Amino acid sequence: MQILRTPDARFEHLPDFAFAPNYRDVGHGDARVRMHYLDCGPRDGEVVVLLHGEPSWCFLYRTMIPVLTAAGYRAIAPDLIGFGRSDKPAEQTDYTYQRHIDWVLDLLQSLELRGPTLMCQDWGGLIGLRLCGEHPELFARVVAANTFLPTGEHQLPEAFFRWQQLSQQLPVFPTGKIINGGCTSNLSSEVMAAYDAPFPDASFQAGARVFPMLVPTSPDDPAAAANRRAWQRLATWDRPFLTAFSDGDPITAGAEKILQAHIPGARGLSHTTVQNAGHFLQEDQGPALAAVICRFIDESR
Repeated sequence: MQILRTPDARFEHLPDFAFAPNYRDVGHGDARVRMHYLDCGPRDGEVVVLLHGEPSWCFLYRTMIPVLTAAGYRAIAPDLIGFGRSDKPAEQTDYTYQRHIDWVLDLLQSLELRGPTLMCQDWGGLIGLRLCGEHPELFARVVAANTFLPTGEHQLPEAFFRWQQLSQQLPVFPTGKIINGGCTSNLSSEVMAAYDAPFPDASFQAGARVFPMLVPTSPDDPAAAANRRAWQRLATWDRPFLTAFSDGDPITAGAEKILQAHIPGARGLSHTTVQNAGHFLQEDQGPALAAVICRFIDESR
């Protein structure tokens, strides 16, 4: 496996992002790679794990982390492999759904976190919710935002298939503009450049390019059976489970109702709709979403 590593200089002087990098080697054999994560706040604080999705990186959480740490929480925000400061295998075939699961699980287990809260959005949920099903002891509670766990048995919205097709046809994959298009606010040129920073050129974008194609869209998808098994386990998951979907995401709209109905830990909670936010609600309403997480943890201890 050929591994690409974005030069550190690409991450200098990013707006509102003066966080120190941390690294762990994860995976095994040919799939062993270096994974980056942020680790902010008091070491003895209750942990919140922040999982990003496609095609963002932990920069997405820069306005949420200060709110969490000011409230006494320790924030762990990994970069998925292929994104941010994490290693980037050069071939699309190097990336599979299962490898992403294994890489994230390896990181979390190596950090020896005790009862963290999971905050997951987009592919952060496809990975995080699967981990909840396969390792129900891993998280004390979950906040799911604009995400789902697809099995290919239910038709995904047309907006997803348009995005999937576009991701393969674009001659240039403009990450910053893609993020901006998924927000209700208009990002500054500096913020869009920060989303472009992990990718010096197209050779670094194999993981970003292939991610939409890894979403199970048919029952015989390679990841569909494992996701179905995870749903079976989630049907008995009685730890607190909050949905915090935005009011302006055509990709995941309505998925929160399925999660609320299926997962016992979601029942009876005051689920949140984040107003004036698109798919990337962390960009549009980051501090407000962080406040929701703090309140949820306080109320569910």
